Amino acid sequence: MERSEGESERRVDGDSARVVIRKVDDAGSRVVDDRVAVEDPLEIRLGYSRGSNRVHRSVSITMRTPGHDEELAVGFLYTEGIITGRDCVETVARQDGDAGNVVIVELKESIGVDLQRLERHFYTTSSCGVCGKASLEALKVTPLHTIPPDEPRVEAEVVHGFPAVLRDRQSVFASTGGLHASALLDPSGGVIAVREDVGRHNAVDKLVGSQLMAGRVPLSEMLLFVSGRTSFEILQKALAAGLPWVGGIGAPSSLRWRWPTPSD
Repeated sequence: MERSEGESERRVDGDSARVVIRKVDDAGSRVVDDRVAVEDPLEIRLGYSRGSNRVHRSVSITMRTPGHDEELAVGFLYTEGIITGRDCVETVARQDGDAGNVVIVELKESIGVDLQRLERHFYTTSSCGVCGKASLEALKVTPLHTIPPDEPRVEAEVVHGFPAVLRDRQSVFASTGGLHASALLDPSGGVIAVREDVGRHNAVDKLVGSQLMAGRVPLSEMLLFVSGRTSFEILQKALAAGLPWVGGIGAPSSLRWRWPTPSD
């Protein structure tokens, strides 16, 4: 058992921080060094043209683990249906002077923005990816890609090995015990990319953002495996990226939705 005594952090090292704690176990009570996962706010701002003016608007403040922030910003905008692809984006950059906690995504001049969608300002915690939605209608994101009904096929023994494969690549979790992860794999179980974050939805957005910026979306031949439960927001983000297969260590939730298809 570990209990914090309120001592200040010694040093933040990117995605983890050194802290001093009082550790209580069978050997007694003692003060020791420990590592915890970093949780810090990130503001995502969108730059776009409105008539002859250039507008910059805050779209989201999300609690996340620092690292791959540009991927997180682009992945969030894509899985929330605010942008429709990599070709919408002109630049992605941190804002100077804000200690890296603001990322600005500049859209190309020709790209229009759904202003009604932007009227909903998102605040997402590390535990919930839909908490900031203003209405039930805000939960629906129309998929851009058709999901193949029967592919890919994955052997059962390959699926059974996914938890170990993911754990082996969770470097920050190994030192802190406090992060979720998402992995992109091929049907044979080969690992394409892994991202970690205190928020399971952020880990997926980072993964989708990395593939979107590399021009690899839709991910119609890939698999998504997550460290937590396969909840509504995880499946929504997977659907947006064209992922036909989702697995997780935790159980799914009951929420279902009648998803529109691109032809609707």
